[in-house]
Amino acid sequence: MSSTFHYDRIQRAFHWGMAAIIFTAIGLGLWASYLDRGNPLKGSLLFVHKSLGLTVLILVIARVAFRLIVGKPPYHQALPRFNQLGSTAAHLLLYGLMILMPVSGYVFTGAGGHPLPFFGLFDWPNIAPKDKALSQLAGAFHYWGAWAICSVLILHLLAVAWHSWIKKDEILARMLPAERG
Repeated sequence: MSSTFHYDRIQRAFHWGMAAIIFTAIGLGLWASYLDRGNPLKGSLLFVHKSLGLTVLILVIARVAFRLIVGKPPYHQALPRFNQLGSTAAHLLLYGLMILMPVSGYVFTGAGGHPLPFFGLFDWPNIAPKDKALSQLAGAFHYWGAWAICSVLILHLLAVAWHSWIKKDEILARMLPAERG
């Protein structure tokens, strides 16, 4: 398969790197949600969770900018219209959630009067006013956004599995390095 039909190295690095960061952040956030308030482990997990979330925000901005400049590779064979619409909708929803989750977490934390750490290197400036109602609203967005992003990610993985194992088409291969030959 020609590399013309594959995403370039930078887009693949964004995809796989962000996938690893997002799944790690989800796991840490979920684990922390089961721990009691005041538990030191909970604080440590949330420290890393917040740092990963803000990393995603930085990366998604860079990723969207790069994608707008470079575009995406063509398919060997065009997808049916239904698949095109589903893929576009799912990807737009994922990108929206990759922005909503860190922004809602940032406001939830900042409006709650808590620091916004970045891996112990520095604290992000807090531009959210300290406001309990705003913090609770952002917390609700973050909570329901977590359910939404997990649901969309599951659908994304199921679609990849369907394309790979049932349709046996090129969808997954586009996000893997091109075979040389």
